Amino acid sequence: MQPLLKVRIDKKSYGTRTVLKNLQLGVRQGDIVSLIGASGCGKSTLLSIIAGLDTSHDGYVELAGKRSTGVNPDIGFIFQEPRLFPWLTVEQNIAFNASDVDRARASVARLLAEVGMHGYEHALPKQLSGGQAQRVAIARGLFSSPKLLLLDEPFSAVDAFTRMKLQDLLINIAQEHGLTILLVTHDIDEALYLSDRIVLMDQATASLHQEFEVVLQRPRNRAETATSQLKVAILDSLHAAHVF
Repeated sequence: MQPLLKVRIDKKSYGTRTVLKNLQLGVRQGDIVSLIGASGCGKSTLLSIIAGLDTSHDGYVELAGKRSTGVNPDIGFIFQEPRLFPWLTVEQNIAFNASDVDRARASVARLLAEVGMHGYEHALPKQLSGGQAQRVAIARGLFSSPKLLLLDEPFSAVDAFTRMKLQDLLINIAQEHGLTILLVTHDIDEALYLSDRIVLMDQATASLHQEFEVVLQRPRNRAETATSQLKVAILDSLHAAHVF
């Protein structure tokens, strides 16, 4: 079975510094895959390339068997910060790319209900908490009904309890929409809780170092023994990749 997403990056550089090279990644339909590794190892750069925000590289991105060039509506992107337009309401932020916002209202209302923000359609971003703003950002990422959702450290700016609630929300949404998800995180516990597969990137080689399958059924217990054992293996691999 062909993966939904296939990425090959022969080389990506910033000036004389090579950030990615000889990298190949495949993501299966319906999987949640986490990218982990040291700061500066190219995780966010890889997401930007897949999203079509960075096209200055040697290689290709293929989604559902078709080459993806430039920004693709089948690929949603959720950033570390919500990045909502402060002068637009929640409803307008979610549907800002819609040609007819009035016709989009039913979809916006459905998405807001899914992310637990029903009744906030006319609120401005300044009236929202950090967790609420990120829920709106998730709804915006889902608005175009993407096949693939990219997330760059999406929950790092919120408190621990809100983070856990948003993690559960992401899993529920992925199952409800049949989404394939690729996310960057520095939190190994988060990667273990969310992921079907964890991919470790290596700053020294500017490529992938090792992959871990997380064969644990959902819902998962954050403290279960199998998770702890896999965490130790991942930490050992991080040391081997010269992350520390």
